Amino acid sequence: MTMADTLTGATAEAIALDNAYAAHNYSPLPVVASHARGAWITDVEGRRYLDCLAAYSAVNFGHHNDEIVAAAHRQLDALTLVSRAFHSDQLGPFCAALAGLCGKDMVLPMNSGAEAVESGLKIARKWGADVKGIAAGMANIVVAENNFHGRTISIVSFSSDDTARGGFGPFTPGFRSVPFGDADAVAAAIDENTVAVLIEPIQGEAGIIVPPDDYLPRLRAVCTQRNVLLIADEIQSGLARTGHTFACDHWGVVPDVYLLGKALGGGVVPLSAVVADRDILGVLHPGEHGSTFGGNPLAAAIGSTVVDILRRGEFQSRSAELGLHLHARLRSLIGHGVLAVRGMGLWAGVDIDERLGTGKQLSLALAERGVLVKDTHGSTLRFAPPLVITAEEIDWAVGQFASVLAQAGAHS
Repeated sequence: MTMADTLTGATAEAIALDNAYAAHNYSPLPVVASHARGAWITDVEGRRYLDCLAAYSAVNFGHHNDEIVAAAHRQLDALTLVSRAFHSDQLGPFCAALAGLCGKDMVLPMNSGAEAVESGLKIARKWGADVKGIAAGMANIVVAENNFHGRTISIVSFSSDDTARGGFGPFTPGFRSVPFGDADAVAAAIDENTVAVLIEPIQGEAGIIVPPDDYLPRLRAVCTQRNVLLIADEIQSGLARTGHTFACDHWGVVPDVYLLGKALGGGVVPLSAVVADRDILGVLHPGEHGSTFGGNPLAAAIGSTVVDILRRGEFQSRSAELGLHLHARLRSLIGHGVLAVRGMGLWAGVDIDERLGTGKQLSLALAERGVLVKDTHGSTLRFAPPLVITAEEIDWAVGQFASVLAQAGAHS
């Protein structure tokens, strides 16, 4: 019997209310969070859990980060929203700071990660029409198989996930999907109407898949040679998660366009952005794209604080150093229920021997022991704790994981 079978009290009431009134587009673990700080979440019953998911990298800097929350409070007392119908005193400083962090000229602020990806697709097509001279309706974009860029209609149009696609057609044309990690396949897919190559430097939802070391450098070279934009979706992999500011930094690659989100909002508000040079983002003109909440003063003030934190480099260093510790501890479990460990920094995909149970079953067993992770693709667990986690907390979490594997093995 698992915790899902024995729900009582405030937890059962909260989940029943969710099930009755919230659309069933997620399958969450039966944990009802009430408050959190640092790397720990407390539920409505007072139980504490070590968060090893960090809202899919949105809480990189820890729950209730004092510096970020203070910036939010200051801005809440001043101004939260005017829309882009007017200027605000927070938008320019945020865009300047983020452009500087990325080494680019301009920023298009949006809200969700999916909005950033959709905006990037639109900008690439507009750039293809205005700069490259591609005929109307002929532009194509090369993408990677098993990608995850969001769940809008255009994005699921080039998804490999049947669950994300089933029943949602007709789909948006203009995408060519090739195997992730295969630079030759990308080069072969590019033709005179290709406007961009869109990739995750490290695939997240697919199971933290790290490409061959020559992959991104070769993509950079072929995109430059063929006059095609290289767009890096760093929404999950970026902003210190892998031990660098951006995952692309591991290979010394600078894309033409960064797509950012999740941690950019500091775990407080939705905030995303497309960041590129003026010759790319300059193709947008008034009325061609927008968002009522995009770049709102509250989000911009928080985003500026996040950029200040990233400039200091402390979280990049923590992720790099503690990531080595996390991966070493997880690799020690290979042969003891773990088949493989992948990733960089404080981001790991762990493949489990299917004889021990599904990823969901093991996630439930870990939650019972106070460790929160999430499964993907059936038998893979993702470890992505807030970057404020300590080595001692990592040791404790991996110890709980080892116990869960041992217990599952004894019953398999």
